Amino acid sequence: MALQCGIVGLPNVGKSTLFNCLSNAKAQAANFPFCTIEPNVGVITVPDERLNKLAELVKPQRVVPNTIEIVDIAGLVKGASKGEGLGNQFLGNIRNTDAIIHVLRCFDDGNVVHVDGSVDPVRDKEIIDTELQLKDLDSVMKRIQKVEKQAKTGGDKEAKRTYEILTVVKSHLESGKSARTAPIEKEDFAFIADLSLLTVKPILYVCNVDEASVNAGNAYVERVREAVKDENAEILVISAQIESEIAQLDSYEERQLFLEDLGLNESGVNKLIRAAYQLLNLATYFTAGVQEVRAWTIEKGFTAPQAAGVIHTDFEKGFIRAEVIKYDDFIQYGSEAAVKEAGKLSVEGKSYILQDGDIMHFRFNV
Repeated sequence: MALQCGIVGLPNVGKSTLFNCLSNAKAQAANFPFCTIEPNVGVITVPDERLNKLAELVKPQRVVPNTIEIVDIAGLVKGASKGEGLGNQFLGNIRNTDAIIHVLRCFDDGNVVHVDGSVDPVRDKEIIDTELQLKDLDSVMKRIQKVEKQAKTGGDKEAKRTYEILTVVKSHLESGKSARTAPIEKEDFAFIADLSLLTVKPILYVCNVDEASVNAGNAYVERVREAVKDENAEILVISAQIESEIAQLDSYEERQLFLEDLGLNESGVNKLIRAAYQLLNLATYFTAGVQEVRAWTIEKGFTAPQAAGVIHTDFEKGFIRAEVIKYDDFIQYGSEAAVKEAGKLSVEGKSYILQDGDIMHFRFNV
């Protein structure tokens, strides 16, 4: 599942520094590669200690982790919604992503000039929010023009409902709020899904702080928390400067010692990758055999046949049943055979909803 998170932010907030640090994430987690499929797109390994523990027990020929794509979105200026600067490229790149990572500058440094002359993360956030909201408003108004007559004069119930939802979203955007917080039911968004609204996408705010603030945050971070409290958004505090220094160290051991000296359990990059994975509403299941131990990405709520289809479409079409081992049981008993002997392997049918961490074996017929 090639799902993408786009990193956005104004100039000199640390956006590109974090993206570059992601390219070195392999040495902070395990020996898995980062690769660039376009100049500004990276395929990033998702750190997951469960995969490593399974590999220690099974001793497979190879280990395959989950990945997500991180996109370094082009820069933005005021007026992007009207095509100013690289506006069209910026907005087009965001539209193609599944979620947004918004980097905000939350540190003072006279040597790093802010594009607007002063540090104000809430103002920075609002600049980008406004451009995205204006672009969405334009999309919504164009759709309203198309469905209004049909909704008011015809007997098309779907058109009428779509018009009602669009009207609510339009009013919400005009009030300076993002579409994701519009007062409509979750299922109502399906009526306007084809618009690919930018401000519907889930968002993670990354507060880029100085070294002294990486553990406890600072006044800038608190201002951001207050500003986004009603957005149903996540906040992550990271120091891009620290991450850049970590990325320059040669070995995993050196990096761990550096983190320990700072009182940190793990790098901010690892936290960012995992947070991005969660932001996309994803879950992980595993397959474990002597040839391969592998993590598979699914959307939360997938049934057993849907999860099987991630491996191959034939698995879903010919699904018969699934054999399921809970991760904790596998770790406790140490092998599939021991789990079976303990009676901890369950056989599930088509309606089974996978749980994060399940170890699966699918039976199918083609």
